[in-house]
Amino acid sequence: MSSPITLKNPSLFHNLAFSHGKWIEARSKARFDFDDPGTGKVFTTCPDLAAEDVDPIHHLIRDNRDDIATILTHETGKPLNEAYGEIDYATGFTWWFAAEAERIRGEVSTPAAPNRRMMVIKQPIGVCVALVPWNFPIAMILRKVGAALTAGCTMIAKPSPETPLTILSPPPPQCLQCNHYLEHKHTRSLRDPVIIARHCGEGIKKVTLELGGNCPFIIFDDANQERALEQLTALKIYEEFLVKLVEHAKTIKVGHGLEKSTTMGPLTTSRGVDKARHQIEDAVQHGAKIAHGGKPLSGAAFGNGYYFEPTILRDMDASMQVTQEESFAPIAAVYRFKTEDEVVQQANDTDMGLASYVFTTDVNRSWRMLEKLEAGMTGLNTGNSSAAESPFGGMKMSGYGKESGKDVAVAEYLASKTCTMTVEGALP
Repeated sequence: MSSPITLKNPSLFHNLAFSHGKWIEARSKARFDFDDPGTGKVFTTCPDLAAEDVDPIHHLIRDNRDDIATILTHETGKPLNEAYGEIDYATGFTWWFAAEAERIRGEVSTPAAPNRRMMVIKQPIGVCVALVPWNFPIAMILRKVGAALTAGCTMIAKPSPETPLTILSPPPPQCLQCNHYLEHKHTRSLRDPVIIARHCGEGIKKVTLELGGNCPFIIFDDANQERALEQLTALKIYEEFLVKLVEHAKTIKVGHGLEKSTTMGPLTTSRGVDKARHQIEDAVQHGAKIAHGGKPLSGAAFGNGYYFEPTILRDMDASMQVTQEESFAPIAAVYRFKTEDEVVQQANDTDMGLASYVFTTDVNRSWRMLEKLEAGMTGLNTGNSSAAESPFGGMKMSGYGKESGKDVAVAEYLASKTCTMTVEGALP
């Protein structure tokens, strides 16, 4: 825009906003008048910016939501509605952490000595690295990147070689580098984190591990069954609930994620199909019965895709692999229990402790279960306990440290420095 006033160097005049290295208008196109106080007349206008104008990556993702969801469906297999859900979940982190930046603050303490003053400042720890799995390829990276950039750190992110495309569809900012390469995959998911933790320990490097989980879904006999169509079930309602669960499974429409009628897509890899088949075979060998499904899907409708039937296993116990391992497959393993103490013992009888879920209308029981279950997150009468504003992370072999949440997530990327000074002539 040309200068409305006469200047020797007109390039010095700018009535645009400057953000991320570019002169920009407001996304809304709104502008406000700027008066010359000498004449009282408007001589130019300036962009009327809002928060949306200074977070271009967030809005680039939102503006291209349909295309990014399509890429996400092609590389993960999840239905399009779930892909949209992941994008909305992911951008919740970028929006949340953008506002958290102004809330990073130090501390001032009152020391015991009257002539002392103490304060703490917070500084970014530096360059960070994120190794991200395949199941939520955009949400898991943005959950880490959002906190790191808010703290003032730069980050190198390595998406899974199985799902490397979605995160690169919006061009990353200059403070984020995304690299991907093909790597050998290990059957036991804990091998790589143990190696990483060992290397970080040897170099005294800070590490946050958000690992796998095998989350119990506990339904007591006073629960709303229609809201709870999932796993661990009280003995009194076991058979009744199992019938409802099977009927629900029959309504699931398996197909390609881009088909509008699809409610469950394929597994992401052929290895996922092999693992599901092996876990089901192991459960049956140890006494479980298949109440529904139990095998891969084939035929003209499925081609060579990695499809698996919605599967319900009954008469489960702790000896079976599916009890101790993550499945990442459509397997609902249903267990009996008689008492509250018994189900707590069953639920905690695993090395992992990522999340747990409890359905009951008894508020006292809800509180007891929250305290007794060995899990970093607990959903009470809900199957979703993750949000940008709440800490995400497990305990036991599910890792340590937290992602997302007020204060805690950004703190993972900050170093605290304490300053103590002596003040001469201080008041006693």
